[in-house]
Amino acid sequence: MVVRLRLARFGRKHLPFYRIFAADARCPRDGRHLEQLGHYDPIPGKDGNKSLGLNIERIQYWLSVGAQPSATVARLLGQAGVIPRPPPGLHKGAVKNPDKYKKK
Repeated sequence: MVVRLRLARFGRKHLPFYRIFAADARCPRDGRHLEQLGHYDPIPGKDGNKSLGLNIERIQYWLSVGAQPSATVARLLGQAGVIPRPPPGLHKGAVKNPDKYKKK
């Protein structure tokens, strides 16, 4: 079973709130999960900061047994100092080899 650390969306229209889950890669985004590992609120609060809460011990456990973080979770974990920051430009929609897609 391939385990991914990824976000599941909660909240309401235009006010998202995400939970960070360890989940089977075959399950849908908001589907069944193995464990909740934290939360992320991308809407800045009154102090101007976005909220991120992590259960670092459990995240390190899941990473040690081979779980792969999604691009967004890897960015968040890199900002929190849990893992090394991923290189910029390697998000989900980035093209890794742009020369491959040039017209000839």
